[in-house]
Amino acid sequence: MDGHGMDRHHAPLPANPTISDVAERAGVSRAVASRALSDEQRPVSAEKKARVLQAAQELGFRPNLLARSLTTKSVNLVAVVVNHIHDLSDLDLFDPLLAAVQATGKQVILIRVGSSDRVESFLRTGVAYHVDAAIVFSDFADAATARTLFRSDQVLMLNGRHDHASPAVIPDERVGIVEAVAHAAAQGVKTAAVVTGRPTSVLEQARIRLYQAALAAEGIRLTATLQGDYSYASGHRAGEELAKAARPDAIFCTSDAMAMGVLDRLRPDFPGGRPTTTRLYGYDNLSLTDFDAYPISSIGYDRRAYVDAIIGVLTGTATGPWPLTLPTRFHARLTG
Repeated sequence: MDGHGMDRHHAPLPANPTISDVAERAGVSRAVASRALSDEQRPVSAEKKARVLQAAQELGFRPNLLARSLTTKSVNLVAVVVNHIHDLSDLDLFDPLLAAVQATGKQVILIRVGSSDRVESFLRTGVAYHVDAAIVFSDFADAATARTLFRSDQVLMLNGRHDHASPAVIPDERVGIVEAVAHAAAQGVKTAAVVTGRPTSVLEQARIRLYQAALAAEGIRLTATLQGDYSYASGHRAGEELAKAARPDAIFCTSDAMAMGVLDRLRPDFPGGRPTTTRLYGYDNLSLTDFDAYPISSIGYDRRAYVDAIIGVLTGTATGPWPLTLPTRFHARLTG
């Protein structure tokens, strides 16, 4: 009974219960309550732990992960850093990736950088994210910058801007590109245009060089390079430019979303999805390319293996050497 003759279990419940409220209700110290609610193996008797857990349930107490991190050094949060999400390939990847991260017992916070200026602003203003690890897709941040931003060495680089101090997983694009260009050559292709993505991307620059080398090796003349940004809209604009002149024998796009934009603009050239004046090749091997509307020949890697590799880094089962590379393969469909 308290001083007013009321049992504490019948006192009004606090609207926003704290660890101190739990400790008081359980009749233990705040330190014991904190240990009892921790995921880590810390000394507390089974009887006290049961009282604390019961008190927490009765109060509707939810631990503050950030506060817990001050003592456990773990917040069970993983940051996923992107430029933006407007590419169809993001949808194919991020749903299974987030599900896999959550299956490890962690939650995801998504950080949209948008531009290199935004990264610099984060650093200037001292904005930092207290997370267990960061998965960096954004090509505006190099490994050293990412480690500084998160004040952590637990940074996984997926954008090609890695260094010796951070693990990295990247696709090996050479095999898939060589196979796609060889397929075009076997169909009699002699001239080609390439619709490229964002020029700031290190991986995109390497991809363009691979296309140039593969085309040269097959004796295919590159007649035009059109700048896109991986989006459907930029592909549609490229299709508009290509519609103004004689078509090359083949059009290679460095994303399927751009290839879809090209295909929609040049639909008369592809009755039933089949090429007449030009062949079309994409990149990403999106799930949508398996449907009748966009039967685009494409290049891609195994997303399940990619997600497994990322989770392997997060859980410590993948240990290098870095970068860990995943092979790409060519997938022939009607447009090629």
